[in-house]
Amino acid sequence: MKYALIIPDGCADEPQPSLGGRTPLQAARTPHMDEVARLGVVGRADNVPVSMPSGSDVATMSLFGYDPLVFHTGRAPLEAAAQGIALGAEDWAIRCNFVTIAQGLMQSFTAGQIPNDLARELVGLLQRELGTRRWEFHSGVSYRNLLVYRGGGEPSPFDSSTHTTPPHDLTDHPVPPGLPRGTGAELLLDFMRRSAPLLEGHGLNRLRSQPATQIWLWGQGRRPALQNFQQRFGVTGAMITAVDLLRGLAALLGWTNIVVPGATGYLDTDYAAKGRYAIDALRRHDFVVVHVEATDEASHEGHVDQKIEALERIDRDIVGPLLAHLRDQGDYRLLVSPDHPTFLRTKTHSHGFVPFTMCGRGIAPDHATAYDEVQASRGRLEFPQGCDLMPRFLAAAPIAG
Repeated sequence: MKYALIIPDGCADEPQPSLGGRTPLQAARTPHMDEVARLGVVGRADNVPVSMPSGSDVATMSLFGYDPLVFHTGRAPLEAAAQGIALGAEDWAIRCNFVTIAQGLMQSFTAGQIPNDLARELVGLLQRELGTRRWEFHSGVSYRNLLVYRGGGEPSPFDSSTHTTPPHDLTDHPVPPGLPRGTGAELLLDFMRRSAPLLEGHGLNRLRSQPATQIWLWGQGRRPALQNFQQRFGVTGAMITAVDLLRGLAALLGWTNIVVPGATGYLDTDYAAKGRYAIDALRRHDFVVVHVEATDEASHEGHVDQKIEALERIDRDIVGPLLAHLRDQGDYRLLVSPDHPTFLRTKTHSHGFVPFTMCGRGIAPDHATAYDEVQASRGRLEFPQGCDLMPRFLAAAPIAG
């Protein structure tokens, strides 16, 4: 028995006036996702508890079958795990974005998709000028970097009152309402303020059309304690993604992280390579997860055409080949589901149900004709707690819509 999960990150959306009242999923040509729907069932799951911020850290943890209300400690510790950064019991990890702020507005939460080499150089600068025995800056990918606090007997600088805001939630909006609040806020604000003149003084950065104007700190947390996925569900897993937080979550679950050349975590990712590597991964693992960030990035930038194009590439280059391989090789189950909605209108993540479709052994067709939000709302399978979907997907029991 082989299992596969394909995550078109943030693809769930609202009806778009520019698309004649259709959602991007309805407007996109996705014959292979629609075939999964016709072969199996379509339903809905809510992966983000209303008391928690909507983001891929919370939503994918839920999608993988782990209740984020129990296991989630923050986004940054997952990214630290991806980089092999060990966190002690008293350590904290904080996500460190390079951002572009102009006239008090969050112009770009990626500093114009800052290149990796320049980002590494700037992180090195921050470490030399602002790093201490307790505070460490670590390079990640492009704008996605980390600040780590090492404890060791000192009172914790943060607690449950510490509130930070993801910079992608502030795109084109005023920055002040999103600044850190609560315990430790002044520490974070001090780093953010002191980073500005350092970045402005860097010649290569200053010449860019969207230079990094400062760092933005958010997503703080301590090391989570997650039960090994194989011990919990009895299957081995592999992850294909270009996003550190997914790599980190995979590492904590005991999955193999598979690096795909050309996978960028952006719209220009190599979709076909991800499809090929997923098929190859199933030769050595029971379960493969293919995560694609492009749909989410398109929403953050407000580009409906790019969101549709990303969906069509996912369908053609990943869902199609993977479905064909699974059907040829024997018993299987295939699940397609985003983690959370990301609305083009707001350019940010949202709470609420997302549509899923799955087919394979023991899954009786429910007469759905396509995979989209409307079809899912008519389905009989609904998981108000999204963490209940994965155990159902992996269980031997039959599934009927």
